[in-house]
Amino acid sequence: MASSRKLQQSPKPGKRIAVALSGGLDSVVLLDIVCKAQAKNQIYAFHIHHGLQKPADDWLIFCEKLAKHYKVHFDFRLLHLNTAEAQGNIEARARAGRYEALADLCEEYGIEDLLLAHHQNDQAETVLLQLLRGSGVAGLSGMPASRKIISQAQNNQGITLWRPLLNQSRQELEAYAKENKLKWIEDPSNQDRKYRRNAIRKDIIPKLEKIQPEALANMARSAELLGEAQTLLNRLAQQDGKAILIQEQLKVMPLLALAKNDLPAANNVLRYWLQTQNLAMPSQERLQAWWRDLAAVKADAKLEWVHDEKKIYLWRGMLQVGNTEEGRWVLKTLPANSKQLGLPADWVKEAQANNQITLKERLGSERIQIKPKTPRKTLKNLFQEADVPPWERQAPLLFINDELVAVAGIGLSYPHLTATGKRVLPVWAKA
Repeated sequence: MASSRKLQQSPKPGKRIAVALSGGLDSVVLLDIVCKAQAKNQIYAFHIHHGLQKPADDWLIFCEKLAKHYKVHFDFRLLHLNTAEAQGNIEARARAGRYEALADLCEEYGIEDLLLAHHQNDQAETVLLQLLRGSGVAGLSGMPASRKIISQAQNNQGITLWRPLLNQSRQELEAYAKENKLKWIEDPSNQDRKYRRNAIRKDIIPKLEKIQPEALANMARSAELLGEAQTLLNRLAQQDGKAILIQEQLKVMPLLALAKNDLPAANNVLRYWLQTQNLAMPSQERLQAWWRDLAAVKADAKLEWVHDEKKIYLWRGMLQVGNTEEGRWVLKTLPANSKQLGLPADWVKEAQANNQITLKERLGSERIQIKPKTPRKTLKNLFQEADVPPWERQAPLLFINDELVAVAGIGLSYPHLTATGKRVLPVWAKA
């Protein structure tokens, strides 16, 4: 997702909003509506280049020209789906990558509101897909009209995803496009029935509309009602989980006690927790297997599940999602008036020039002093004292001139820090 192109335009005062622009009918209509209705705001058009179709480069060019036509800012990201990913659920992987790339663009430009062009037909297809999967209320509630994504890069203000076209049918969007003489591109993969969504779109929905002309609107209304029901279930989960939901973790013993007395309530708490972690809802079979695992483990036992391409760990009696993302060490320059301790900039610069800044894997015998007037301690002891779980202890150690100066999740070597002069701060940045 490193490739990008930008229109050179002078920033204007006002709120910044972005439109996800694929070049298809839906997003072209959305961009046109937004540009006519939001003239006082700075509007950005973001395109995600998947590279899965041969004409993908042409779509990028089309979207860039369209942004120029509307005189809005434009940028894009190129997704790299490797061969192993392509062999899996390509739809789900491409969708996840698209949202990640869009969030990345929003963070770069300081945008808090991102508009998506999903419409009533998309909602009906989503509901049918979830129904075929045997989903519960959360899945059948479809796509919400708005959803917030918390972003550390934006100081936890987050990005809100908006779907303003959910109540509009594709037929209505086509009529709008023709009336306003809009041009768009067609993705040939939308005709391929090997994708379940396309099969539902081409084969199932037309038949449903013949049986019931208001089928799409009715399914969208049902999704909205189920969304309200899910809100109530979430509220119930918060009440039932007061002694179970601890920050972003689940306390297993009270969860098992709740399951013994009221299994549906415990299932609701578990599903709510997965939802807060942005994980997919588990199948009934997987949920039952999890309960068997939890009932069989002994106190202080360790457990590991793989779900939705993430790892869930049981550690110290708590369930938590493993945070094992790759990252890198970044040397940030501290402001001259900062009171924060840092490494002497000249010392670091000299080490860089002599290739004396190295990353090393943890061996187990390393020691570091992170506080004044305290002895050097082993990393094992420091990780235990800081309650850093085992799967978060894998970041490489930062050495300068063969001296350990920084450990992710623990801190910096205190003897190497200074409060005066030019200083830099090593920061472990997750990829």
